[in-house]
Amino acid sequence: MSNAFEDREKALENEYIYRHENEVIRRTKAESREKVIRELCKNRCPKCGDPIVPVTFRGVPLDRCPGCGGVWLGPDDLRIFASKDHRTWFEQWFMNENG
Repeated sequence: MSNAFEDREKALENEYIYRHENEVIRRTKAESREKVIRELCKNRCPKCGDPIVPVTFRGVPLDRCPGCGGVWLGPDDLRIFASKDHRTWFEQWFMNENG
C-alpha cells in the first residue's frame, strides 16, 4: 500500500522538475531567437535593413547605409568628433555629400 505523504512528495517533485524544464526550454528558445535575429541583422542598417558600409571620416570609423544615408556611430565616436574641430566636422560631412 502506498503512503499518501510519499505520493504527495513525488507529485511535488515532478511538478518542480516539470516547471524547471519548461523554464530552461523557454530561456533556450528566447536566446536562440535573439541569436538568430542578431545574426540576420549583423552589418545591416537598423532603419531600412540594407547592408551597411564601413567608412572612415576624419580618422573615426563609422558605418554608413547607402540606402537611406544613415550614419551609425560607435559608443565613443561622438566624443572623438567633439574633441576635434567641432565647428566644422558636421558641416564638412554634409557638404561632401551635396557638393
